[in-house]
Order: sequence, then C-alpha cells, then structure tokens
Amino acid sequence: MKHGAAVAVIDVLGTVTGWSEGARLLTGHSAGDVVGRPATDLLAGNVPGELLAARAGTVALRHRDGQRVELALTASPVLGPDGEAMGFVVTAGPPGSAATALAAQAFQQASMSMSVFDLQQRYLRVNAAACHVMGVPEEVLLGRHFLETVEDAPHSRGFLAHLRQVAETGQSLRYESFTGAPALNREHAWTTEMWPLRDPSGTQTAVALASFDSSDQYWARQRLALLNEAAAAIGTTLDVVRTAEELIELLVPRYADFAAVDLLDWVLGADEPPMIPAGDLVMRRVAHGSTREGDPGAAVHLGETEVYPPDSPSSRALSESHAVLGQAGEPEFAEWLAERNARSPRGRPFRLGAHSLIAVPLRARGTTLGVAICVRMAHPDGYGPDDAVFAEELGSRAPVCIDNARRFERERSTALALQHSLLPRGLPGQAALDVAHRYLPCGSLAGIGGDWFDVIPLSGGRVALVVGDVVGHGIQSSATMGRLRTAVRTLADVDLPPDELLTHLDDLVVHLAAEDSREEVAELGATCLYAVYDPVSRRLALAAAGHPAPAVVLPGGTAEIVPMTAGPPLGVGGLPFEAMELDLPEGSVVALYTDGLLEDRDRDLDGATDALCQALTTPAGSLDALCDSVLKDVMPDQPGDDIALLLVRTRALGADRVATWDVPPDPAEVAVFRQAAGEQLTAWGLEEAAFVTELVVSELVTNAIRYGEPPIKLRLIRDRALICEVSDASSTSPHLRRANANDEGGRGLLLIAQLTQRWGSRQTGRGKTIWAEQTLPET
Repeated sequence: MKHGAAVAVIDVLGTVTGWSEGARLLTGHSAGDVVGRPATDLLAGNVPGELLAARAGTVALRHRDGQRVELALTASPVLGPDGEAMGFVVTAGPPGSAATALAAQAFQQASMSMSVFDLQQRYLRVNAAACHVMGVPEEVLLGRHFLETVEDAPHSRGFLAHLRQVAETGQSLRYESFTGAPALNREHAWTTEMWPLRDPSGTQTAVALASFDSSDQYWARQRLALLNEAAAAIGTTLDVVRTAEELIELLVPRYADFAAVDLLDWVLGADEPPMIPAGDLVMRRVAHGSTREGDPGAAVHLGETEVYPPDSPSSRALSESHAVLGQAGEPEFAEWLAERNARSPRGRPFRLGAHSLIAVPLRARGTTLGVAICVRMAHPDGYGPDDAVFAEELGSRAPVCIDNARRFERERSTALALQHSLLPRGLPGQAALDVAHRYLPCGSLAGIGGDWFDVIPLSGGRVALVVGDVVGHGIQSSATMGRLRTAVRTLADVDLPPDELLTHLDDLVVHLAAEDSREEVAELGATCLYAVYDPVSRRLALAAAGHPAPAVVLPGGTAEIVPMTAGPPLGVGGLPFEAMELDLPEGSVVALYTDGLLEDRDRDLDGATDALCQALTTPAGSLDALCDSVLKDVMPDQPGDDIALLLVRTRALGADRVATWDVPPDPAEVAVFRQAAGEQLTAWGLEEAAFVTELVVSELVTNAIRYGEPPIKLRLIRDRALICEVSDASSTSPHLRRANANDEGGRGLLLIAQLTQRWGSRQTGRGKTIWAEQTLPET
C-alpha cells in the first residue's frame, strides 16, 4: 500500500481490464497475469449475494503463492454517457475486521441520510436513507456531480457551496436548512454535518456528510417562538378587538391558513360573565385573517353573530374545555365544511383543499371568553397532538390579554361614567360671565384621570371658577375628584377668599390620605386653581395649588399667562397659598385648563404655551367655537392625560345696575333707607318687589346698627336676581333662631329666609356682609 492503492478495473462482462501496482503488491499477481482474464479466477471461494448487492465487503482471493488472502473490496460503477454502467472500479485493502464490516452495515442501514462525495462534488457512496430522500437508487447517483441530480435552486447551490468549503479547507462544518427534497412532498428541516475523509497518509480524499431530519424539533422551536412572541405581540393596546386581531396576526400564516376569533357577547360589554347555556351557542366574530387577501373564505363577517350547534368544533371546544382536532375524511370535519359552504356559497372555491382544523377554547382566570379556530389548506401537514398542546398553551396566554383588555374597558367605562356624573352637566345661570367648556378623557392605557372644572355662583353676583386635577388615573382618581369638587362647592358657599379656600382644601387632602392605609393613597394629591370674579368691581381674585396659571386676553390685546405663584400641590400640607387680583375690562377672556392640554412627553412646554396664547387670539364666532379652535391648535396629537378647558368672557354690572348708600349708625335713619330702596326699585321698574325689599332693608340695616360696627353700607344690585347687601365692620355673623312667644325680637332673619330665594353672610377684609336674593320676573 506504500506504492499506491490496490485498484482493479473490471468490465461489465467480469473481465479484468486494469491492474494497479498496489494490487500486484497485495496479491502477488502482475498485470500481465490477470488483465484479460475473468476476475473470478482470482477468487478463493464464492462471493456472498449480499456482498454483490452492497458492492462492498470482505472477499477471499488466492495469492500468487497459493495462500488465501482476505481483502476488503469496494466496487464503484463507471457510467457511460447514457448513465449506464460500463464497468466497475474495485479498490482493495488489507483484510478488515468485524468492526469494519459493521461500520459498512451501519453506513448502509443508518436512519439518517449519509453520502460520500469526491473532492469535485461527485457521488462516491450513498446509503439507503439518502436514496429514499433523493428518490432514485444508488447506481443512478454514483459518479455524477451533485448539481446534476437536483433542481437548480438557491438551497441546492447553498448545499454545494458547503461541500466545496469542506473540500477546499479540510474543516468540518454543521449547518441547518429548511428545504425540500426530490422525493419528499414538502419542505423539511435538516441538520447537516460535513467532514473530510483522509487516507492513512493524511491526504484528503473525499467529503462525507450526514443529514438528520430535524423537522419535529424545528416545528417545536417554531411553536415555542410563537408562544414567546405572543407575550410581546398580544395585548399591546388593552382593546378587546385589537387584542383578538393581534392573535390572528400571530397565527396567520405561520400556524394557519385561516384563523378566526369568536367571543361571547358579554365579553364585549360591561356585564359579568353568565353561565354558558346548554344547546346552541351564540358568539360574535371579532377578528379573522387568511393567507388570501380580503378573507374571501370567511363564512361569518366581522361583527356578526353565529349560532354554533352543540356538535360543532367551536361548541365542543368550549364544552369540553380542550382543543378539538378535525381532519379531512372524518364525518365531523365533512359536516363542518358542508355547513360553512352552505352558509357562504361564494367562499366555497376558497375552502378547497381545507384538510385540517383545530378549535381551542379561550379561557382566562377560570372564565370562558370564546373560541379560536384555525384551518389549514395550503399547509401540507394536518394538525396533530403537538399542535393541540401548543394551541391550548396559546389559548391560556392570549385570553389573559383579552380579559385584561375587557377589565380595562369595564373599569374605564365605569370611571368615565362616574366622572361624567360628577362633572357639571349644565352650568348654572349667572350674568357675570359667558362660559364655554370642554372635557376630553384620555385614551391612554393609564385610564381616566381625575380632571374637573366647575362654575359656582356666589353672593353679590360674583362667580367662582374652579379647575383641578387629581394625581393618578382610574376609578379611585375619579372618586377623589368627586370628593374634592364637593368640598370646593361647600367651601365656596362659605365665601372664603381663594387662598383660604385652598388652605382648607389642602387640609382635606391630607386627612383623606391619612384615613386610608392602602399604599397607593400615599400618592394621593391634586392641583387646583380657584378664582372669583366680581362683575361690579370687575376684579378677578385667584390662587393656585400647584396648578398651571390661566391665560388672559384683554379686549383688543394679546394673550398672556397670568404671572402668579402656583403654590404647593394639595396634600403637601403646612405651606401657604398666595392670592392675587386682576382688573379685567368687560369682554376679557380667561382660559383655565389642566396640564394635559399643554404637557406631553415629546413636547416643549414653552412652545405649547405660546401656541395656547396664539390660539386664544384667533378670531372666533363664539366662545364655543374658540374652545374648539384652542383644542385643535394646542392639544397633543395623542393626549396622554385628561384635558379640561374652561373659557370665560367677562361681563360688567354698570352703575345703572348698582345702588350704594352709606348708613349712619342711627336707628332713626332706617326709614330713610327703606324709602330710598323703594325709590330705586321704582326707577328700575321693579315696583312689585318693593314690599319685600323694603322689609329686607329695614331688618338688615336695623341689625347692622344694633349689633354691628360702623362704617355701614347698603347696596342693591340688579342682576338676574335682586340682591340686597348690608356691610359693617363687625366679624360676628348672625344666625337663625326660633323666637319664643314673649320675645320682642329674633324673628327678622327667619322672615327674610321665608320671603327671599336665599340669604347668607360672608366675611370681608373689613368685616362682614349680610345678603339676600329675590327672584325677578323674566323680561
């Protein structure tokens, strides 16, 4: 073997036509002794039939000196132009062991596809599994170049490139591919090992390979990848329908050629889950998808309901609580397909080739939500047990997202209904201001916030304006907003100045946080802006607790943000609030808003503020139109928070609607001012109100002289109501009491309370003011 390989060439008749030096050294026969003679003359016994079939094995030859020599022979056919064998090249080696024979058998009988190529990528050996994959016997492949035996496709050229790489580098490699094969009716996943073959001298002589069909592992990985992808791809919006659509997008086309999601009707509403009824089941189609554009094979249109009989795959999946498989050839599958075709005859051509389906129940937290059904048509493999396991796993993950979306929609609807019930539905009538407002709940995943606004009529024709924002989102924020709004209305009735009102409101928020031990209440807080406009003095008093300052547009001027100190947010406690006053000409526009109008994650706050000021100066036919214009020009494209906007245009009560007198502290003067009030009513054309007004003036002026301190003032205001006010320097407020039968006084305030629409008192910087209002006939 040191002088070359032992090789002999034998023609199809069995005659030796070639003999190598290696063969002479191994057998002792020279070329002249054997060329032209039958090869059987060299045998020392019969050749087993299995050896002839395998063309490899151990054969006994007769050495020239007469001794018996056991040699390992391998025969390779020599093909002619027409592919027919013209002879064989037989290589021989020293006598092999039983292990060598076993190795040959292992190669031939291996379950994986194994082949040997020469360094020019021609077939040298092919085992039975490889022949099955290629669909031809070994003799058709031996001696032919690889590309001559396969289609000219990218995967074939890739395989050839790897063969060449091993032949050129002598380095082993492994690679994975997903391709078809000549004798297989679909694509398979292959894991291929290629390595160089070397002779005893270390010279590379061939390339061997083994390909393992890893389709089962491949599809298992694909299913696992789908499950992992589902965690990120499903449930991104907390919208029930969109969540179902995301499930369909995940399934088609990788897992199904057609897929649909049908949900029980209650899932799309705010009701609690009912018991699943026996018999026919009604579900609503919320999403479907197909590999064919437009879903032409869908028998149920989106939004429609479908009645599923008890023996249908969908009903069975829900009643049995596990995936239901169906295959072509089964009666149940044929009935299902016939029912689909009967319901939607136009889709019949698009259902041709449907051969497998799987229906999986959608369950979350022990509650059944609906069913998903997948159908395969172009996909060659039918659904099997592994697919059922995957479908049930996906059917336990995706429904949680759907249920989360359902719960979110339910909580959002509840919070929105609660908030709308707490916000003012119709603003009270008053003459001091023209009012327009807008409230827009956010559509973010955080839920409804706690923004609110209010317009509160006060005594003396004044009006309180409130805008606030509770930290957080959801039902709790809406409930907290309702409590704060009620508190503001209560404190406004006391007629506290803006800074004092916010101080009391701050104490309330601190108490609310202290009363509730839950952790989230530690984050309880709010901002608030409280302002009071007086149409007589035309002054606006305001104070803020961590809230954005309002914008003011003077008649004929530009819009500016009011330069005020915002103060700490409500709930901080222990810090003061600062009030300020503005003189506003009649016709001024004041804009109060919550931070959702301006603030956004990717937005410059100064730029948004400039946009607000510019929008407020845009000509508009009405205050309502200006509201819409401001929202259009200033609101973020996708608001992440609620938006409350309150626009007011100021009015003024001129001197012709207000009468004021200084009252000396003399009881004898009471009659004089009672007469003066009557004369003023006559001038206003309100003679019918004179009797009650004179009685009110007499009582209030008498009480101020008797129990108050000078200076004393009497003021009549003709607004939507007739207002009588008496002010003095005393801070002591009167109160109703029930007079005894023998008491000389104590009945005046009770009489005023019975004769007027409402009455009350408020503290001022110089004492107090007692007031009473009477309704006026509509003119």
